[in-house]
Amino acid sequence: MTTPSPLAPSPLAPSVEALLAGPQRVVTTGVDLFADALEAQAVTADRVDWRPPIADADALRAVLTDPRVEEANRTAIERVLASGAVLTDVLPADEALPLPRGTFFHAGPPLTWDTASGPMRGALIGAMLFEGLADSPEDAQAQLSAGRLADGTDVVLDPCHHHAAVGPMAGVISPGMWVFELTDPASGRTAYCSLNEGLGKVLRYGAYGEEVTERLRWMSGVLGPLLQQAVRRRAASDAGPLDVRAIIAQMLQMGDEGHNRNRAGTMMLVRELVPELLELGADPGDVADVVRFCNGNDHFFLNLVMPACKLALDAGRDVPGSTLVVAMARNGTEFGIQVSGTGDQWFTGPAEVPDGLFLGDYTEEDANPDIGDSAITETAGIGGFAMAAAPAITAFVGGDADFALATTRRMYDITLAEHPAFQVPILGFRGTPVGIDVTAVARTGILPQINTGIAGKVPGTGQVGAGLVNPPAQCFTAAVACGLRR
Repeated sequence: MTTPSPLAPSPLAPSVEALLAGPQRVVTTGVDLFADALEAQAVTADRVDWRPPIADADALRAVLTDPRVEEANRTAIERVLASGAVLTDVLPADEALPLPRGTFFHAGPPLTWDTASGPMRGALIGAMLFEGLADSPEDAQAQLSAGRLADGTDVVLDPCHHHAAVGPMAGVISPGMWVFELTDPASGRTAYCSLNEGLGKVLRYGAYGEEVTERLRWMSGVLGPLLQQAVRRRAASDAGPLDVRAIIAQMLQMGDEGHNRNRAGTMMLVRELVPELLELGADPGDVADVVRFCNGNDHFFLNLVMPACKLALDAGRDVPGSTLVVAMARNGTEFGIQVSGTGDQWFTGPAEVPDGLFLGDYTEEDANPDIGDSAITETAGIGGFAMAAAPAITAFVGGDADFALATTRRMYDITLAEHPAFQVPILGFRGTPVGIDVTAVARTGILPQINTGIAGKVPGTGQVGAGLVNPPAQCFTAAVACGLRR
């Protein structure tokens, strides 16, 4: 038998003439310039979304070949998916959290007054005024800048995430504010979040005028106490505490994605609590005001979604060798992530200005870089990761229905699992992509997609728009570079 020359064409291979005679197809990768040119000549181009790894190759290889990673990630994501979240209480912050006089929790990784952004400074000034620690915005700013209150008490700024808490936008929580308490029935772990003020000129967007202070005082004097009684009454009934995770699962079937669209979630919350409020025997006018406030604020349920997501991700923390991202958070200056296998260490990079739609006469020039703990929703597989379930959200943050579908599909490439409870109807009820793998981000170059509100960069401005943003790539490359070792 004669052995064919390795240079000779295989007898099974089509001839060059046959290839040229049939439909011509080309596979392209990288930039679109070549594919665009081919398609302009009626040649079909199969585009492959590939890009080189964004992390150092040796560092990425070292993590990917770590024998602990596969089992560690399995353990971490199983804990995340097994976590529950029920609403167990509403409390003054200084009862629920270690918040002594002069201490303020904030969104994102650690910061100082000197590094704080405009909206973060505005929120801290507003908290000082609300707590009665300053007579004017100027007095508040002087004390915060000095790092000491007028009575000599040190001012302490600490991330919410360090205390099982989360806060939207600036995320400032001070002792006199009230917070939701959510509990994981399986572990008994708790998580906390402030009550949502609504949109516009509100503290979390850095506004601190008299209207902001008056609203916060009403929330602490009327809203918080009445919600506390209603929530405790519901928890003690045969129905038991309100299942927040179940509401999140339902709202994804109703057009919400859990970050910037919470309309269905808010309506379901109000429906569950109104009977309890009506039976309290409280002043009817106060009850009406509470129902009107909650029902008129489509974002009210966001502040329950966030601690539910915090509970889930905290369940996946501290698994040695795991590459699971357990927090993404922004303080308006820096964007930071935390990874299960590296404990409380933050990997940070400069926060970027969201690309989106602006209110009134505001433009990108008025926008502050990305801010808030609310990216915990994306970290848990909803928000920007579930935009395919809520195409209407694109009208609020920019984009269209096709973009929403493509975004959710793309997030499957950087996650460890599909959520069994959080499902996307238009994708055949496929579970949302959950469990960001820091090595998958570093390997593919695909960055997590976040949809978000936009705060004005000048203290006191409030909200100026809403849009889309990604974390800086260096957060993920830095995590890989550290080798995922404590």
